[in-house]
Amino acid sequence: MGLITIMKREIRQLAFRRIYLFMIVIAPVLCFLFFADLFKGGVPVNLPVAVVDLDNTSVSRSLTRSLDAFGQTEIVMKAENFTEARKAMQEGKIYGIFLIPAHFQRDASSGKEPVLSFYTNDSYILPGSLIYKDMRLQAALANGAVQRALLQAKGMTEPQLSARLNPVAVDIHPLNNPWLSYAIYLSNILMPAFISMFAMFTLVFSIGEELKRGTACEWMRLSRHSIGVAIAGKGITQLLLFLITGTFCLVLLYRFLHFPLNSGFFPMFLAMFLLIAASQGFALLMVGIFPRNRLALSSCALWAVLSFSISGFTFPVRSMPEPMQWFANLFPMRHYFLLYVDQALNGIPMEYSWSSYVALGIFILLPVLVLSRLKAQFVRNVYLS
Repeated sequence: MGLITIMKREIRQLAFRRIYLFMIVIAPVLCFLFFADLFKGGVPVNLPVAVVDLDNTSVSRSLTRSLDAFGQTEIVMKAENFTEARKAMQEGKIYGIFLIPAHFQRDASSGKEPVLSFYTNDSYILPGSLIYKDMRLQAALANGAVQRALLQAKGMTEPQLSARLNPVAVDIHPLNNPWLSYAIYLSNILMPAFISMFAMFTLVFSIGEELKRGTACEWMRLSRHSIGVAIAGKGITQLLLFLITGTFCLVLLYRFLHFPLNSGFFPMFLAMFLLIAASQGFALLMVGIFPRNRLALSSCALWAVLSFSISGFTFPVRSMPEPMQWFANLFPMRHYFLLYVDQALNGIPMEYSWSSYVALGIFILLPVLVLSRLKAQFVRNVYLS
């Protein structure tokens, strides 16, 4: 049978070239282990900040100690003036500056409403946003403490203080990720995204090697000049190997790291299978559109890199301009992300996620659009670097 013959041939080619071992096994696994170790703490902690205390009183020192007690910030510098702290931020030594003005205790005691200032380096989005949150919370707590002292001096009782300072008690219950762990929503997408990227690279590179080495004619002859059999034999072989790597990724995420998996293993396994196949479908489309191998590889690389930012796990798609919301659907990772949210996090029945499964299936069928171009390219066996 032509398909089995092509698959055996592909296994031999993959086995005798170390670059395929690197792209299918070594590189993805190294990425998995890197991100698993990088996010093992869940959230970044002990981010360096500086305090500029121009008041230097017991109240200002208490504010400094309270800020340092937050888990995500660590005061590594107590600057004499703002210029010194700003220079440290410009040099990348700190991510934020907390400025306590002169006469803070005196003005707070007399009701003059002194202003606490804080600055963050948003060139680093994640550290900057986390430090901003802690500093803003500290400023709010300081304001509450000052108001409490003033109201106590006016003779208010404890129940009156509670009603005045905290009239509405907020009870927060974050769904699906109550730990607010960055690992849960980043690792679960970054790791499959690397599998998708390497699956595209491997298929495009292997086809380019067939043309470069002049073996495309043999490839077509063994498939009895059926372009469908030729592509299926190569693609299915690589798909099965990447599926092993993808299964290792899922086991690492849900078995060893114990990330939320509310729908069971099969829906995410199916999503991984479809993601790899969809990535291969997109790669074949690029090979058909761009006869030059480097252009096809570059197109896959561009699509893979863009998928990190447009899939919705770093910035919500619904907050993007409407054209970009439509554009996001052209990335397989977007639909895998929706399946991850629906199945792993929310645990809803699979039938409610049918549109995302179908979308990945459409990507698998994309090579149908360029089958004639692919066959002509393989039969001629002309390699364009």
